[in-house]
Amino acid sequence: MKFRLTALAAGLAALNAAPTLAQDEEAAKVWKATAELGMIVTSGNTETTTFQGKMDATQDLEMWKNQYVISALFKEDEITQADGTKETEKTAEKISGSVKSAYKLDKDNANLFIFGSHTDDKFGAYTKYSTLAVGYGDRLFETDTMQLDVEIGPGYFWAEQELDDGTTVDEEGAIIRAAAQYDWQVTESADFRQTLAVESGQDNTRTTSDTSLSARINGSMQMKVGFTVQSDSDVTEGKEKTDTTTYVTLVYKF
Repeated sequence: MKFRLTALAAGLAALNAAPTLAQDEEAAKVWKATAELGMIVTSGNTETTTFQGKMDATQDLEMWKNQYVISALFKEDEITQADGTKETEKTAEKISGSVKSAYKLDKDNANLFIFGSHTDDKFGAYTKYSTLAVGYGDRLFETDTMQLDVEIGPGYFWAEQELDDGTTVDEEGAIIRAAAQYDWQVTESADFRQTLAVESGQDNTRTTSDTSLSARINGSMQMKVGFTVQSDSDVTEGKEKTDTTTYVTLVYKF
């Protein structure tokens, strides 16, 4: 009798757990996300602290595919003043985010998308930069180890530049946005990715590139090295047109 009651209880527990497991598996198919974190701290003759983080989440539904990205970069350097004293100053502070929602068409990997992004960059050529675009995306080619996705469409941008005297200049206008992402599974444990986005308008053309190589440490952890380039064609006097970042981060997939 005791054995029967125990077996009955175990069966009921399994039935209750089954929907939960099924729901978890279904959610895992819908959502894919990665979290990146990198930090560099030096001391001695040169003291610097650099932090870089990124979250990238993709929601794959029956008719829609949505992507949410947020990233941050902070850097502090020890600066020697004219009188010989040393002070710690912030030399980089950049936060950016983007959202893309793509409606799947009947053709494989073809879609109609709407894309929005915003960047706050205290030390950049533009202190604020926002973009809204719509258009068409498709996969140009795909093999067992490679794939290339592209998209293009019209849009609009809003931006703010800070002059040397502290005043700000606002810009806005129509743009054409084109973007591409190339993925290559180099080996079973190494992946190469190249992304490129160009937002071209009458006042400014912004080009953003990210080149990275990831190596899997275990099932969910990766080591990633990369190089980013962001260039603006129209900047205020005293500002550089191109910013670059070389990074090493740990990536966790979940």
